[in-house]
Amino acid sequence: MEKTSVIVLATRMKVLLQKRKELLQTVEALIQRTRKQNGCISCHFYQDIENENAFNLVEEWKTQVDLDNHLGSDHFGVLLGAMNLLSEPTEIKFNAVSHTGGMKTLKAARELNANNPNYRKEEKR
Repeated sequence: MEKTSVIVLATRMKVLLQKRKELLQTVEALIQRTRKQNGCISCHFYQDIENENAFNLVEEWKTQVDLDNHLGSDHFGVLLGAMNLLSEPTEIKFNAVSHTGGMKTLKAARELNANNPNYRKEEKR
């Protein structure tokens, strides 16, 4: 695993069916502006595969200062204003990530577990 410092803002939204198009248009315009802000590593908007009216906005930020500037921006204020289009309260989570790993980490974990006699012990019953 690689030592890093990233702040992830994860926002889960469930939109009213009749307001879906309006929310999508609003978020599409906002993510382009967000991606151009200092410190933005990534910003993506995803539709839930089980509920076409549920969405996740996931942003990664280099520092807390960068995130704070984003949260105070006018276009984030527009996103907050769009919350009246939702059918349920928004779920927002801020996660500080101190370590990241990729395929090497996955491969090492699978090899470790494959060589462990207790791995998948519950499945063998």
